[in-house]
Parts: sequence; structure tokens; C-alpha cells
Amino acid sequence: MSPRADDQAVEVVIEAEDLRVWYGTERGPVRAVDEVDFTLRRGEILGLVGESGCGKSTLGRGLLGLLPEGAARDGALRFLGTDMLTLSRREQNRLRGRELGMIFQEPLTRLNPLMRISEHFAETLRVHEKGISKDEVKRRSLQALRVMGIPPTRFRAYPHEFSGGMRQRLMIALTLVLRPSFVVADEPTTALDVLVEAQIIRILHDLRDTFDTSLLLITHNLGIVAEACDRVAVMYAGKIVEIGPAAEVFRHPQHPYTRELLRSTISLSTTGLNFIEGAPPDLTTPPPACRFHPRCPDAMSVCATREPPALDLPGGSRAACWAAAARHDLVTLDAEESAPLEREELSVADEA
Repeated sequence: MSPRADDQAVEVVIEAEDLRVWYGTERGPVRAVDEVDFTLRRGEILGLVGESGCGKSTLGRGLLGLLPEGAARDGALRFLGTDMLTLSRREQNRLRGRELGMIFQEPLTRLNPLMRISEHFAETLRVHEKGISKDEVKRRSLQALRVMGIPPTRFRAYPHEFSGGMRQRLMIALTLVLRPSFVVADEPTTALDVLVEAQIIRILHDLRDTFDTSLLLITHNLGIVAEACDRVAVMYAGKIVEIGPAAEVFRHPQHPYTRELLRSTISLSTTGLNFIEGAPPDLTTPPPACRFHPRCPDAMSVCATREPPALDLPGGSRAACWAAAARHDLVTLDAEESAPLEREELSVADEA
């Protein structure tokens, strides 16, 4: 893993403080991202994991300003020191592509089936780099394809003529050709076999090493995070509940949700399926205090009444959990607060 994340002299590329993203609905605002704090340094890969619906993709799109009508952002979001939330729509559009990139989850739905690959590259470069010559477009495009392991003979092919893994590499190449400083990779290995998955991870590492690009890698696959990322952020119900060095978080998970996620993974030694009881909450009316407390096996009375602060823990991770804070003597709880939380048994309807 890259040591850059621990080097305080390395430039901060993305810095989020109290970042919130919500959607307007008939039932009220959906707080999809709520009070998120993290930094991402140049050349660092941060993995973002959590159950479906926890806000991972919304956070990734919110960092780039790629949100639909009816969505809003608040808090502080700085890119290389510039507050993104104070920029006009036109100024944000100028940054996207050249400085801020996105690798989408389903490449076949993002590539125009009526355009050749050469036309995709030409459109991308000419939109973001006015006045670029035809020869330079071809040179840069073929260079990006070569890095992805795609031969130049496929340059004028159509998207449907490529396999799923090659289409995903094309999406990365279309991002790579503009050499952005920060890239959000949203489930870049979904539905790919393990060999192609390994190729994609190696390409992302090469992208980081060659261009010093910072990456936010959104995935459900904890094995990929352990293999590819410097740090990992664990998200639940719109909040980052734990963040730290990937090896430390996986070896010594501090938040019960992180621990239960790791227990739910399948390996060669798995003899039974583990799962987290219940379901993620409705984010129009999330649970009070700690949002995980209705499902948490370690929940105490305080977890249902007071929101836990995010505290730095031994080993370099940071977690928002009363149990973890008490375990490391960072907070003092009285007998009533530390008593196990009494709650009703989850019904089948609750778990559906």
C-alpha cells in the first residue's frame, strides 16, 4: 500500500466537512448523505463500503456535483482548496472531466451504441480541450487504450463489439485520457469475473501511480478494498461510521457495523451464512442518535438517546460508536447509559 496517506506533507485533493446531500420527495427530504467528514490526499485510494442504499453512490456523485434536479448539497466541500459549493454551475462543469472524473457502474448504458470508440474519445477531448488537433486526439486516445490493454485495431469498433470487461476498461480509458486529479469509481468491477476484476484493480493502481490520481472506490466487495485501497470508509444510513487504514480496519474493526459486515463475507473457510438482522432504515425518518442501534448487537441505552461522536482510536482509525469509545476509555458512561438496550424482537416484516 502507498505510504502517501500517512504523509502530512502530501497535498489534500478532496476535503469534506459536515457534507450533506438530500433529495426532495413527497414524504419529505431524504438525507442520503448526512454530516460526512473525510479528506483524500494526492495519489491515495479510499474505499467506500456499506449496504445498498446507505448513500455510497450519492456521496460519490455529490462530490462531483452530478446530482438530479430536486437534490441539494450543504456543508463544506473543497477541491485543491477551492470550495466547490460556492462555484457556479458553469465553473463546476469546467472542472468535471479535466480535473474531476467518474467511472460509472454500467458501461454499456453510458456508451452511445451508435458511436464508434474513436468518436467517444474525440467528443470527450474536444469538449474539454478546445482547439485540440485531430492527430493529438488520436495519439492521446490510442495511448489511453494501450494502457488499458486494448489494441489499436479496436479503435473504430462499436461498444457492443466488446466484452463486459473490455467495456469497463473503455470507461476507465475515457476518464484516463483527460488525466484528472480526482476520480470516483462507482462499482467498477460489478458483474466481472475474478480475472477481469484483478485486471481492473491493477489498472486503477497504474492510474494512481502514473498520474498521481486520487481515487474514491465505491464497492460492495470488501476483498477488493483490502487489496486495492490505502484507507477504507464504512458508510451506514448516510453517515461514515468508521474510517481508517484498510489493514487496520479489517484486522481490528471498531464499529459493530464494520464487524458485522466482515462477518457476512464469504470465504473458503465459510461454513454458514452470517447476516445483519433487520434492514437499513428509511432515511426520511432515520432512527435517533446512533442510526445503527436498532440492529446493533452491542447497543446500549445511550446509543438510542445520544449520537456518538467520531473519535480517533488507537491504530489510526476513527469511529462513531459509544461502545468503541468506552472500550478505549475515551468516554465515561454511567450504569444506566451502559446498560444493554432493551428492544422488541424483530418481526419478519421488519426484516423484509
